[in-house]
Amino acid sequence: MASFPVAPASSLLLQKKYVGFSAPKKHGSTIIVSAITPQKSTREPSTTGAVKSGMTMTEKILARASERSHLSPGDNVWANVDVLMTHDVCGPGAFGIFKREFGENAKVWSREKVIVIPDHYIFTTDELANRNVNTLREFCTEQDIKYFYDIKDVADFKANPDYKGVCHVALAQEGHCRPGEILLGTDSHTCTAGAFGQFATGIGITDAGFVLGTGKLLLKVPPTLRFVLDGEMPDCVLAKDLILQIIGEISVAGARYKSMEFVGSTVESLTMEDRMTLCNMVIEAGGKNGIVPADATTFEYLKDKTSVPYDPVYSDGQARFFSEYSFDISKLEPLVAKPHSPDNRALARECRDVKIDRVYIGSCTGGKTEDFMAAAKVFLASGKKVKVPTFLVPATQKVWMDIYSLPLPGSGGRTCSQIFEEAGCDTPASPTCGACMGGPRDTYARINEPMVCVSTTNRNFPGRMGHKEGQVYLASPYTAAASALTGFVTDPREFL
Repeated sequence: MASFPVAPASSLLLQKKYVGFSAPKKHGSTIIVSAITPQKSTREPSTTGAVKSGMTMTEKILARASERSHLSPGDNVWANVDVLMTHDVCGPGAFGIFKREFGENAKVWSREKVIVIPDHYIFTTDELANRNVNTLREFCTEQDIKYFYDIKDVADFKANPDYKGVCHVALAQEGHCRPGEILLGTDSHTCTAGAFGQFATGIGITDAGFVLGTGKLLLKVPPTLRFVLDGEMPDCVLAKDLILQIIGEISVAGARYKSMEFVGSTVESLTMEDRMTLCNMVIEAGGKNGIVPADATTFEYLKDKTSVPYDPVYSDGQARFFSEYSFDISKLEPLVAKPHSPDNRALARECRDVKIDRVYIGSCTGGKTEDFMAAAKVFLASGKKVKVPTFLVPATQKVWMDIYSLPLPGSGGRTCSQIFEEAGCDTPASPTCGACMGGPRDTYARINEPMVCVSTTNRNFPGRMGHKEGQVYLASPYTAAASALTGFVTDPREFL
């Protein structure tokens, strides 16, 4: 095994300061311990009149959507919704509540702003799961929903041109994510869309039923945590490592009902798919939403995806943040989250004695085109075959096509699919959420017996991927691929 230089424990978190409201409880950390005490303001509070501070991005979006000039954390407002997304797990329940409350013959507030994406339990013989998809189809036909990404032939997903796959990736690819807007979805990882500089969060089926009928929802304005990520990303780490680092620092409850705003030179250097990964897992920290300021990278991505005009917003210089964290990312090493919590952070190299049974690369977190490119890069560099079953589940049809058509840079023209085949991986499966949330027993790659899995997914609670005694190590595509090659949790620097 190779040895790697050890970064000092205090060198990553440069600064942690509380700048408003009450300070959260500190959480112990074996890796990052540096913090500073907030300086007391010398300015005395005003004794007369009302002083309005600047607003954060999230506050500005909610203010505009509620037609208010100014909002503060804790305010409750009726916000106009720009997009509502639902899928096969929650859609039937939301539709049922809509009909119960608004009438059997009621029409949704906007047939063009409701996005329906079957993606969770698609390729299964489970009758209840199949019935859910049929319910979506019936409702969308009845309501003339413009954006229903249907699948009728589950034997061959390619025979369904409308079918996309995982909702959070499909929303971006189909141009439904736009800066400055409010996007709500009946899925906790709807926060992924915050990568586009919009307010995006998950809601329950009762709230969704209300939005279907009115286009509005009562929302409480969350305080904002600001994460300043600076420094050049080491070649061995990916955006998944960034968010595992942050969750490990603040815990799975550290951002409870708070917005997580990501800024800094590291964030500015990330691709849109990297930013989606970063925002995707804010819910694993308890966050209400994650958000990245829109910039040239955002606008370039959206150029050929939407003709809908949008208006980005940015945090004011005088905006108040609940707390602010500053990280030097240049010292970050490959990480994993050990069972059974996303905040159970450890260095990948510290887990090199953990024997694994399989590797899973997929989901809204780790099943995008760049995720598979990253995994293929490790396999190509090694020139070896995997030692454990390695399952590949593209998030969408487009990702599946990219795997088979895009050459990996530096590979002499070989595609990811060719590299995966040479490495002995399973053939890329049909685009779906797959085994990320377990699903029916016949779900592809589901953990059906006690075993250890390294996965690019987002949660590792007991039973999350199937069997309640399964052990899931969350990791980046780099680390997942490296682990597949050795049969142990492995730092990707072994091969990169």
